[in-house]
Amino acid sequence: MAVSRRRIDVEEGRAALAAWLEAGVPASGVPRAVTATAVRYTLEEVTARAPGNSVEVRVPPFGVTQCVEGPRHTRGTPPNVIECDAATWLAMVSGQLSWADAVASGKVAASGLRANLSELLPL
Repeated sequence: MAVSRRRIDVEEGRAALAAWLEAGVPASGVPRAVTATAVRYTLEEVTARAPGNSVEVRVPPFGVTQCVEGPRHTRGTPPNVIECDAATWLAMVSGQLSWADAVASGKVAASGLRANLSELLPL
C-alpha cells in the first residue's frame, strides 16, 4: 500500500515539535503555526508508520488522518475514531503522556474496536 506523500517537510516538522516540547506542557507562548505544523507532521508520521484507513485520528482544528490497516470505510463517520486536542496529541506522541492515561482522564475520545494507538505511541 502506498503512503500518501508528505505535505510537511520532515525537518520542518521535527523543528516544530522540538519547539513545542521546549516550551513545556502546556506549551504557552508557542505560535499557533508552530503547533499546527507539529500536529500535522506527527499525524503524517503515524500514517507513515501504520498505513491504512481503518482508524481516523482527529486533532481539531489542525488536522485529521486515517491510519492502521483494516476495513476501509467510504461514507459517513468511520467506525473507529480518535479525537483529542493538540496539546494532548503532542504530549502523547512525544511520550510525555501515555495513551492509557490520556484515555482514562478523558483527554482522548476513542470509539470503535480498532481505536487504540497504544502500540504506535510515543513516536
